[in-house]
This record gives sequence, structure tokens and C-alpha cells, in this order.
Amino acid sequence: MTVIQRMINRFRYSPLVLLAIAVLLASPVKAEPADWQIDAEHFSIVFAVAHIDYQQQLGMFLEAEGSFRYDPETREFFSGRVEVQADSVFSNHNARDDHLRGRDFLNARRNPTIVFEATEFVPAADNADQGVLRGDLTLLGQTHPVELAVTINKRAEYPFGHRRETLGISAETTLLRSRWGMDYGVADGLVGDEVALRFELEGIRQ
Repeated sequence: MTVIQRMINRFRYSPLVLLAIAVLLASPVKAEPADWQIDAEHFSIVFAVAHIDYQQQLGMFLEAEGSFRYDPETREFFSGRVEVQADSVFSNHNARDDHLRGRDFLNARRNPTIVFEATEFVPAADNADQGVLRGDLTLLGQTHPVELAVTINKRAEYPFGHRRETLGISAETTLLRSRWGMDYGVADGLVGDEVALRFELEGIRQ
């Protein structure tokens, strides 16, 4: 056995070496946050609201953008922001869409942007790909907290085009629009107070 080999064997089981290894193994994994840009071409915002209780009127917002910071390995969420153009509302009826953009509803001229600032993601105890996203929604100049049920559908390199790592996400929530001062039609039951929202998006790692 050479001198070098004897030295290696001598220190291999040294208490100091073993202690150093134990400390390294016990150290928590440091989060590596990544920036994700929501792909505008794959970002859908759909809403449903009762119309005189005959049916759920469906609609969409056609223009929105957003980004977030998230570590997919540790499931740690850092921040996120989504901006929706209020005048991009679409319900497949021109007169109704003009009404939705007006003072009775979105008042898009005075409040052109709807903003959601995400603050916290809490993974579900039994499924790390599901959880609750908490944040603040600013609508009609008022800001109130909201919670969204979130499912992370897939994380993988995109199969074509940009070829970057991509997160596929579904989210949903239900709001009382009157909480933000949008109370047209609520008292007489013409338009429901509850608005169901669903989001489908793809976030591209930057």
C-alpha cells in the first residue's frame, strides 16, 4: 500500500470528516427560484355567472399577461402578477359586451386593468401538485384577498417551438363581485353575485 493510500484510509473515517459529511447531508436544500413567463397564446380566462337563474352566462377575457417566481423542486412560491385588460371581455354578444365594459360592471374606461398579485402557494398535504394560491385582486379600484385552487398538470421541456421547460397549470375560484362594488342586477336577481372563474395557462421558464 502506498503512502498516499494509507493517508486516504486514515482520514476516511476521521470523526471530523464524518461530522462534515453529516452536516452537509443535514443542511436544507436551498431554493433556486426560477422566473416563469405566462405564454399569452396559451392563457385562457373563463367566467360564468347566473342570468336570471335560467342559465350560466359564459364569457372570457381575451387579453392578459403575467409572470411568477417559483421553485418546482421545493414547491416554494415567491411572487406572481397577472394583469387582465378589462375591455377585452367577450361573451359573444356585442351589446352585452359593451354593457360589461361600462359603468354597471367593469367600468373599463376608468379601470382599464384588473390585477392579481399572488403572495403564497400552499401545497396540498396529500398531493404536491395541487394546492391553494393566495393573493390580492384589484378590481374597480378596490383590493381584496382571494384564494385559487391550483393544479400543476405537467412540467417538461416543450416538444416544439421554444423548447423550454414549461409548467401547465389549471386554477379556479369563485368571487362575490359585489365585494368589489359591482352590484348591478344583484338585488333583483337579474345577474348573479357569484362569478366562477377558471384559468388555464402555460408558464415558460426564463
